[in-house]
Amino acid sequence: MAVTVITRYDLGMGRWQPGAGGRLEKAALELYSEHGYDATTVAEIAERAGLTERTFFRHYADKREVLFAGATVLQDLLVGRVLAAPAALTPLDAIADALVHAAVVVFEERRDFVRLRQAIVAANPELQERELIKLASLASALADALRERGVSEPGASLAAEAGIAVFKIAFEHWVSDSRPSTLAQHIEESMAELRLVTAGLPVADRADQPL
Repeated sequence: MAVTVITRYDLGMGRWQPGAGGRLEKAALELYSEHGYDATTVAEIAERAGLTERTFFRHYADKREVLFAGATVLQDLLVGRVLAAPAALTPLDAIADALVHAAVVVFEERRDFVRLRQAIVAANPELQERELIKLASLASALADALRERGVSEPGASLAAEAGIAVFKIAFEHWVSDSRPSTLAQHIEESMAELRLVTAGLPVADRADQPL
């Protein structure tokens, strides 16, 4: 099952905003869901949003970027949090803290949106490839932040890659979970399971564990 986690958002503003960018995003996701990504044109997105194609291209380079426009802001948020983490935190703890923070600030109020976005990306190989590139860039940026904190290699890269893996798995469980859970809870649970695995300890069946 393909998992998509990079989502557009405005820093500090969890809900969809009624400006031109938000209207284009909403229109694009509706059309991608109704007709498929490949069959949807920029002209149709602009028309559905009540805007012009010129306005679309002022916000997005192409129709693909509607789904990925927030990646840079998300990366800046995570990197900033890692750099500001208390010195006493281990590399993995600093990554975990940043991921939980992003979950609360970015994703919690947009569960329906990210579920719809996941379905669109999962159905298109081109978008899946783009998602993997974005995630790799995010891991690289987090590793750089850890190195700036004085973490040597390969520890910095290992912690960053492990953190992104935890985020992907937690995200998958969150969007498919019918219970009133939060992404932050899933991240914390997945991180705890990673620590058990690396310590060689048995991992409980998460289906039997309350969040």
